[in-house]
Amino acid sequence: MKKQIEHRADVSFLVHEFYAKIRADEEIGFFFNEVIKDWDAHLEKLTDFWETNLFAIQKYKGNPLAAHNEVDAHFDGKITSNEFGIWLNHWFQTLDEYFEGENVEILKRRARKMGTFLFMSMFEHRKKANV
Repeated sequence: MKKQIEHRADVSFLVHEFYAKIRADEEIGFFFNEVIKDWDAHLEKLTDFWETNLFAIQKYKGNPLAAHNEVDAHFDGKITSNEFGIWLNHWFQTLDEYFEGENVEILKRRARKMGTFLFMSMFEHRKKANV
């Protein structure tokens, strides 16, 4: 039975299930598996990010724009909107598989916006780096 996303434990479960799918994905898994060395720490940080994003609890400390720009540079600007689309589809599938309710829809909207914002930032960063 699906449940509401109500607290950090739910967010942590979501993040762990989602990134298990991402890591196993044949098209995009290598982007993550090559760069992320400490998955436990990374999953904790991502749980902080999504908990902050959903519940306005100030736990996340980091700069996602800079981090994603560094990853994109590591892969010579080869990350495209296709990879973001695959990422987003896994996010939606994981949410729909385990959860229901308003917070599911909020997390879908925020992930869609975030993905667009991150990709546009990477695109702009590439242009500046090539100037």
